[in-house]
Amino acid sequence: MRRLLLPRLSGRGPRGGVALTFDDGPHPEATPAVLDVLDRLGWTATFFVLGAQVRRHPGVAAEVVAAGHELALHGDEHRYLIGRGPRAAGDDLHRAYDTVAGLTGQPPLWWRPPYGVLSGPALAAARGLGVRPLLWSAWGRDWRAAATGESVVDDLYRGEVDGGMLLLHDSDITSAPGAWRSAVAALPLLAERLGAAGVEVRTVGEHVRG
Repeated sequence: MRRLLLPRLSGRGPRGGVALTFDDGPHPEATPAVLDVLDRLGWTATFFVLGAQVRRHPGVAAEVVAAGHELALHGDEHRYLIGRGPRAAGDDLHRAYDTVAGLTGQPPLWWRPPYGVLSGPALAAARGLGVRPLLWSAWGRDWRAAATGESVVDDLYRGEVDGGMLLLHDSDITSAPGAWRSAVAALPLLAERLGAAGVEVRTVGEHVRG
């Protein structure tokens, strides 16, 4: 999915780097597997977590932080915001915010709505909390049962990679069971392509300017 008309929303940053992001975690199997590969590659990434998942798996979320990665908001529950009233949308984002801030001791700065669908009430809540909405410039379609490491990398490169924001998943709570394994398998392959092009991997905080 391309978001060329909205570079700020799609997380465009300086060329020569990409922001690597993961949605829908933490997950007791997927997240540690992702962390292991990131450690081997020497990469740091940003995890857009669900507040409800953090409360279910606080130890896994703490591992993400201890490994030097960045936590951001994906909401509290993975539900479409369209059709939810101002109070419901605001409550969802506030619960996620309080959960992540309570875990890290720092206020989260970034928010990606479930399914990438924004709403007026949720945007108003985000402004009130001081979190910036971000979507992505390339996604790996790693939620599909048929996804493989190779297909995930190919799909990422159908979007904007250099200078962009890459979307993968460290959970299968909204994906085909076990689909997260395709994202894990894709990371070393992605490292080869990025390395050959001289593109470094960044967190959102390192990548986004202004």
